[in-house]
Amino acid sequence: MKILNAQQIRIIDQKTIENEPIASIDLMERAAMQCYQWIINQDIEDKQIHIFCGMGNNGGDGLAIARLLYLEDYMTGTCIVHFSENMSENFVTNYQRAEETGVFPQSIHAEDDFPEIDKDDIVIDAIFGIGLNKEPRGFTKKLIQHINKSGAIVYSIDVPSGLFITKAVQNSETIIKSTTTLTFQTPKLAFLLPDNQDYLDSFTLLDIGLDSESLNTIPSNYHFILNSDIQSFYKEREKYSHKGSYGHAMLIGGSFGKIGAAVLASKAALRIGSGLVTAYIPKCGYQIMQISIPEVMVEVDSENIIEFINYKTSPTVIGLGMGLGTSDKTTKALGEFLKQNRLPLVIDADGLNIISNNKEYLKFLPKNTVLTPHPKELERLLGTWSDDYEKLDKIKAFSTKYKCIIVLKGAHTVVVQNDQFYFNSTGNPALATAGTGDVLTGMITGLIAQNYSALEAAILGVFLHGRTADFAIMLANSLETFIASDILKLLPDAFNSIMETPDDEMINEEYLDNDIDDFLDNYYFDDDEEPPY
Repeated sequence: MKILNAQQIRIIDQKTIENEPIASIDLMERAAMQCYQWIINQDIEDKQIHIFCGMGNNGGDGLAIARLLYLEDYMTGTCIVHFSENMSENFVTNYQRAEETGVFPQSIHAEDDFPEIDKDDIVIDAIFGIGLNKEPRGFTKKLIQHINKSGAIVYSIDVPSGLFITKAVQNSETIIKSTTTLTFQTPKLAFLLPDNQDYLDSFTLLDIGLDSESLNTIPSNYHFILNSDIQSFYKEREKYSHKGSYGHAMLIGGSFGKIGAAVLASKAALRIGSGLVTAYIPKCGYQIMQISIPEVMVEVDSENIIEFINYKTSPTVIGLGMGLGTSDKTTKALGEFLKQNRLPLVIDADGLNIISNNKEYLKFLPKNTVLTPHPKELERLLGTWSDDYEKLDKIKAFSTKYKCIIVLKGAHTVVVQNDQFYFNSTGNPALATAGTGDVLTGMITGLIAQNYSALEAAILGVFLHGRTADFAIMLANSLETFIASDILKLLPDAFNSIMETPDDEMINEEYLDNDIDDFLDNYYFDDDEEPPY
């Protein structure tokens, strides 16, 4: 799914109006109806609902929602925020429709006009839309602060008012803190960036039937990865294939006290489907690895650390860095290895830290090497940034310069190749625990072994990695108790879900709940059997 900016969305809106054809006001009515249907499915019975409408098309959406709620006898109070003398045509039309229905909005011209908002109330925020390009000021800024201080549940329409969708926030006091943002057709880039986490707890995508051909053809450098995207390149196994058909993954890592990282990565490469897996580790981990994973072959280096990287087998792809350490001997060994290596690489953890301290190693990376940093590792690699947009620019420049793929791990892990950004839609904070990065490295390495391109392997690995956490959180009803090994236990279900999910799904809270409910309904436990998580 493409992530579009305000100008692109306006183009798609216009193409929809021309090609369907449909009147602009009717397209707004369609969007308002989608919002209304979502809102009435929430716990809003017997609650006071405050609808705050600006004077543009976002305010027009709000007025249409207010009318629909009023007609079903919900307790509503509608306010027009007069921050300008200019009103959009569709706003005026919906204002007239509201009054004809019996909705008579209160006007807000100053702070004295603010209604009281109780913490048990509902606020529908339709003040500013995606076209906002300057900070709210005066009484409008104070109204936003008034709403935020109320503690009420806030449903924002399309975007939290005051949030720019393609540039950094300068003043946090000018932005609505939304509980859920009901956004139309595609996510906005701002929704996926850590800097904006305070302004929306969650967002839900509402399909308002925008022109599909235009959506498919309009160019975008930003993508939100859904099941349908994964289905487009997922490789099903052929009947007459054998272990040699699915490659040979090697995992280089581990040091005294950190052999577990290499175990997790090796097991992940095997579990994801690599035909053969070899672990290259220090001697101190030999028995641990052989006992932990009998299916994995083992080669050893020196006693407690890796000093040589002198393997005898013939892998097709190498993942390295997990628990590797950064000793002088290991650093030297990695440098010599990179100079000679021609195989595809996935580099994580201490592999990245060594490269960050020895930037000359970057010139030896094979094309399309996958680097999997968390934010601190990225900072060591690229330097600091002032905001998330500068961070994305730095990643793009780095990826282009060194012809590599960056997997920046986080709430919406983003895979970057040159100027293309792929944001993940799966996962939750359960993944914020030791070892999950090691597992991801093994998964991506194992996928490359199976002849996925490096980009496909990174996108698919991240998607499946997150999907296991989505399943686990419903099984255990806990974020805190999830551990990295649980990813491997739930990976078969994550794989199965790829082909079971319809192509036209929209990712939102209801979708995930239904998807996991179906999973739980079909999951059989014997009375004496422990759940997989």
